[in-house]
Amino acid sequence: MQSRQKRSNISNNKRKWRKQNLPKFSYISSLPITDRKDDIIDAISKYQVVIISGETGSGKTTQIPKFCLAAKRGINGKIGCTQPRRIAATTVANRIAEELGEKIGQSVGYKIRFKDKTRHDSFIKIMTDGILLAETLSDPHLKEYDTIIVDEAHERSLNIDFVLGILKKLIKRRKRLKLIITSATIDTEKFSKAFDGAPVIEVSGRMYPVDIRYLTADPHLKKQKQQGNNDLTHVELTVDAIQTLSRESQNGDILVFMPTEQDIRETCEILEGKNYKNL
Repeated sequence: MQSRQKRSNISNNKRKWRKQNLPKFSYISSLPITDRKDDIIDAISKYQVVIISGETGSGKTTQIPKFCLAAKRGINGKIGCTQPRRIAATTVANRIAEELGEKIGQSVGYKIRFKDKTRHDSFIKIMTDGILLAETLSDPHLKEYDTIIVDEAHERSLNIDFVLGILKKLIKRRKRLKLIITSATIDTEKFSKAFDGAPVIEVSGRMYPVDIRYLTADPHLKKQKQQGNNDLTHVELTVDAIQTLSRESQNGDILVFMPTEQDIRETCEILEGKNYKNL
């Protein structure tokens, strides 16, 4: 009996400390999701499961953990947020920490394979979905968390599907555990139906306008074909496209997606060898 009372006192003291030391934060007014912050905070407070739909650039990934803090989550446990990839987990964690005016590993940390940048008293923990899945083996009730955010759920990887399946069962045993699922504008109704009609909050708009433009035949490529060079690799074609864009404008940035790490390295080596002044 005394041992149980002692554990209860420790838990109460821990909750009291976490409540008094919630990190201070502010909102970024330019992000589309900020317009819905009151609705989201209210939904998190009222419902056990909330589905949030928003396009890329709406700010949902970095702002929702802060909305959770505003809803007084993170007091009875950490706010856990899963990302599909390691680079996303580390980048998101660093960004949120920067917005809170802290260094990584304090109120905000991340955990990926072979690296844990969290503390026992952290409030927000960003991790890959694989890490959360592994944690369910040693802690089936995920007692470390009072809120879990599954970000980019529309990607529907095996890990994400397993995590959602486990959480669907877990929320029935842990009534105070909150689950937030974020998705692109597709499949939100499916997620809502899977979680017994959970409310869906839609965030419209992007932070920046996005236009799709298909490259026309470049004169440089035409010249190469005329010279009999018809076997350009996709890496070489990418470099030529970058060269074309850099000639059109000296301002802005170019983000290139390549299928493999080897392609990325090869593209970088070719670009470095050409010594472009503005690249």
